[in-house]
Amino acid sequence: MMSFTIVIPVLNEAANLPRLAAQLGPLAQRSVEIVIVDGGSADDTVRLAEQAGFRVIRSARGRAAQMNAGAARSTGDVLIFLHADTELPPDALPRIAAHLDSGYEWGRFDVTIVGTPVMLRVVATMMNWRSRLTGIATGDQAIFMTRDAYDAVGGFPDQPLMEDIEISRRLRSRSRPACLGSRVATSGRRWESRGVWRTIFLMWRLRWAYWRGRPARELAEAYR
Repeated sequence: MMSFTIVIPVLNEAANLPRLAAQLGPLAQRSVEIVIVDGGSADDTVRLAEQAGFRVIRSARGRAAQMNAGAARSTGDVLIFLHADTELPPDALPRIAAHLDSGYEWGRFDVTIVGTPVMLRVVATMMNWRSRLTGIATGDQAIFMTRDAYDAVGGFPDQPLMEDIEISRRLRSRSRPACLGSRVATSGRRWESRGVWRTIFLMWRLRWAYWRGRPARELAEAYR
């Protein structure tokens, strides 16, 4: 029987902790390992996570570093990397298990972006279709993989941006991803705070530059 670990990198996510506790608490009661990896929060993130009964570890700041730290100190056969503002669908675990049992080594979910602008629906549709066409997943889509696959590709690359694209490339060399039609729901706060169109153009520009060989560290500065 598969065992699952959900790794969640966090930084100043105290406002999201009640929602995370409500979503993941029932999974923890079903022996799903929940690992919260804090990158140096200055708010009540750690205290609230510990109050909710989650295992909390600390690591160097950076999503890739935090996810690798969580994976290194976890025990599950299957690793699910979840953003703090993303919610799994109710049938996530059985659907993951079914696809891994059928021969896939990794995969991701389709995504819905929660927010006011209607354009967010278009953004989500574009993300889902792009992922199906390219075999590249984004962190917003709750990437999952077997521990064997994670170990085989060396985990997430040590870079401050595009770590999801790079690990997808490495995993894709082993197999195509399982593209689950069940949808995770992720917050549209990034698009809403920066402007939907501005964020779309920024991300496409950064992805194009990364594809052309620009170092991720340079692109991280532009992203900030």
